[in-house]
Amino acid sequence: MTRHAFSAVHKASLSDSVYRQLADKILSGELPAGEALPAERELSEVLGVNRGAVREAIKRLQQAGLVAVRQGGNSVVLDFQTEGGLELLPNLLVHKDGRLNGTVVRSIMAMRSSLAPDIAAAAARKGGQRLADELDTLLARMRADARDLRALQQYALDYWKKLVERGGNIAFRLAFNSMTKTYTQVWDVLSGVLEAEFRDLDNLTAIAVAVRSGEPEAARAAGHRHVEIGRQALERALDAVERNGGRL
Repeated sequence: MTRHAFSAVHKASLSDSVYRQLADKILSGELPAGEALPAERELSEVLGVNRGAVREAIKRLQQAGLVAVRQGGNSVVLDFQTEGGLELLPNLLVHKDGRLNGTVVRSIMAMRSSLAPDIAAAAARKGGQRLADELDTLLARMRADARDLRALQQYALDYWKKLVERGGNIAFRLAFNSMTKTYTQVWDVLSGVLEAEFRDLDNLTAIAVAVRSGEPEAARAAGHRHVEIGRQALERALDAVERNGGRL
């Protein structure tokens, strides 16, 4: 128990604090794949928490694909890139020293660029008139609040939430949930970076029209044009951030 330095955690949300600390060490490589975690008793002592909090944290690590509990109760670190899922994305977005992980950001944007057109197409197949009406209502609010960038950002997120919820694809929905959790971590930073995308009402309107008329390919094309605006803007911003040391 001397090789890795741990910090005592605060008493609020004990298991969450333990989980985050252990997850950070695994994701950073400080606790490499194949290494055994210290025993519950040892972790409890060094972290200053009860064994129940440690046990719950390890259960969450197991569910996230970060550790495997072997026979006898020993926990062994897994290779998260092989065993983990999309729920790990928020943990990977920013390095421990505050630097933005550009590789992860670009990976998320690539996934978003691939998924968004299909999400729009699925909504056009299944959404119908009711969804089109809901999208038109959001578009009207976006036009009315055009000077409020933060409001546009929230409306844009609400717009895509409606598309994914009504498209009927559970895999798209779960992937979208994971991306949203990651996105909200840098919400304030992205409000300026993605402004042109939030103001792209032409393509959002085209998606709504395609949903109303049941034209999935038209929705797909508009969805691609829309997210490409944001991808290019974020790519430019990320290049600038990396030139400045990668800090948010």
